[in-house]
Amino acid sequence: MKDGFIKCGAASIDVTVGDCDKNAQAIVDAIISADKDGIKLLALPELCVSGYTCGDLFLQDALLDGVEKAIDFILKKTKKTDAVAVIGAPLRKCGKLYNCAVVIRGGEILGVVAKQNIPNYGEFYEARYFVSGKDIDISDIEIAGRTSIIGKMVFVNSNKAQYSFGVEICEDMWVAESPSIELVEKGANIIVNISASDEVVGKAPYRRTLVSAQSGKLNCGYVYASAGEGESTTDAVFAGHNIIAEGGNILAESKLFENGIVCSDIDVDKLAFEKRRVNTLKGADGEFIVKFDQALSENKLTRKFSGAPFVPDDTEKRKDRCELILQMQANGLKKRIAHTGSKKIVIGLSGGLDSALALLVAVKAADSLNMDRQSVLAVTMPCFGTTKRTKSNAEILANGLGVDFISVDISATVESHFKDIGQKKTDLNTTFENAQARERTQVLMDIANKTGGLVLGTGDLSELALGWATYNGDHMSMYGVNASIPKTLVRYLVKYCADEHSGDSVSDALNDILATPVSPELLPAKGDEIAQQTEDIVGPYELHDFFLYYILRWGYPPKKVYRIAAQTFDGIYDREIVGKWLKNFYKRFFAQQFKRSCLPDGPKVGSVTLSPRGDWRMPSDASASLWLKELDALQ
Repeated sequence: MKDGFIKCGAASIDVTVGDCDKNAQAIVDAIISADKDGIKLLALPELCVSGYTCGDLFLQDALLDGVEKAIDFILKKTKKTDAVAVIGAPLRKCGKLYNCAVVIRGGEILGVVAKQNIPNYGEFYEARYFVSGKDIDISDIEIAGRTSIIGKMVFVNSNKAQYSFGVEICEDMWVAESPSIELVEKGANIIVNISASDEVVGKAPYRRTLVSAQSGKLNCGYVYASAGEGESTTDAVFAGHNIIAEGGNILAESKLFENGIVCSDIDVDKLAFEKRRVNTLKGADGEFIVKFDQALSENKLTRKFSGAPFVPDDTEKRKDRCELILQMQANGLKKRIAHTGSKKIVIGLSGGLDSALALLVAVKAADSLNMDRQSVLAVTMPCFGTTKRTKSNAEILANGLGVDFISVDISATVESHFKDIGQKKTDLNTTFENAQARERTQVLMDIANKTGGLVLGTGDLSELALGWATYNGDHMSMYGVNASIPKTLVRYLVKYCADEHSGDSVSDALNDILATPVSPELLPAKGDEIAQQTEDIVGPYELHDFFLYYILRWGYPPKKVYRIAAQTFDGIYDREIVGKWLKNFYKRFFAQQFKRSCLPDGPKVGSVTLSPRGDWRMPSDASASLWLKELDALQ
């Protein structure tokens, strides 16, 4: 439960229809097993105390008395467990029978929720026995000599308000106005659904989509437990399809026809952050809040985090995803060219990853505008640090794509500028580097003026986050197509394009660019070797992109970012290295905001961008002290 991760489980048990004693023992076994595994919130199937397929036996007092005795047994046997469990049982109240979820913990009943939507179609005929709980707000119910409460309620952990959940039952999820909508509005961050959904061909993927969509639409965690083997197969088959989802993503899922427990960690802090960020969900004070005192404790995370959160992990859809991203970039540029009436797209082509991607996008935009590819002008501007390798790759790539290409050696101009400002060429300081970057930008801007063109920016999202750009140098352009593309995604897209051009000079150049160390090439080369490698200075981009995603997209605090990064990159970077570069990220991110405050226009492609006009507004003089102090306390 540390850092907002709540380990949740969904279980299908071996049910014996009508044998409440046997079912009670199976439920107890499941709760004790889940508790030993550190599961804090466990969902079991609908009507699992009696069995869902009891038919007219539901009307028999013998069965209903047996259910209450079984619940009493379950409470006594789980008195020493910490997990909250939600179990299904038919319960009587005021002469009516309700299909209920009984929420228990530590031998006590926290509350009872009655199913609101009673199906009466196809193989479902629950209305023959049960009445809807829609009209029950909060009232008392007697269960095995205990007085409890029944109605619509949200359960909230006394030690962490974000750990809150509501309960709906099977059909409640499938209807247009699910109870979960109101429960989330009243503060629930997790919805537990106990179900007895039978299996028919095609139902499993639809059920999966429904759970995913419900968790995404309501921005909540969703724990779905369904009846499995053991239920009667007289007229239907039950497959025990258990699913755990969060914000539209499936975290864990069982195989069909394999009773057991699936579990994952739902991040309630992340869900609470997203609700604050989006703030369009109607909020309301809970009509009834049930507090439970489950202590916060250290937990080993079950869920895994992608080391490259910006990079698509579905290789089967690689082409579609890459083409979509490239098309979005190209369409943004296409609109800008058409609006400004630009005759040329002027781009500084360094022989590096970012400018290679920008050139590919420029060509795509020119093609869509039916412009000759010679309207794209690639300019290489060698200076003190330029190597033969990068200059050659720039020329090969430009020629292979059929664009106009020129080389402008800026060495003499920069040396003249050094004389003007009294900068020694032997003093390899920031001025030495930035003078070259600003001269390159001046060359591009003046060529654009001369040719009626538009200067295309090549800087990416990772560089913007770190401020790894020269202010009013490569920081500036007339349109930045890579502004929302982080470095790891740049690499992915360039590799895709290299594969698409397989067998030609473009592919050869792109693959060699991919193999070249990332560098601005602003320090004198060592022979023909690059002297300045960016990742040696600012840190590995795979780490920074990971930090960037979880800090900006999900609002993770430093200690949480550090924790999941150390876990994700275990065996690649040790904890000290992760901490070092995370601290560097925060320092640079805060210190370099002034560059982002006057960022050129560029298209939003992913969920994380740093445009001051769109997704990120931050004062340039904000202090990083709180974030750094939290990091310091960890080391």
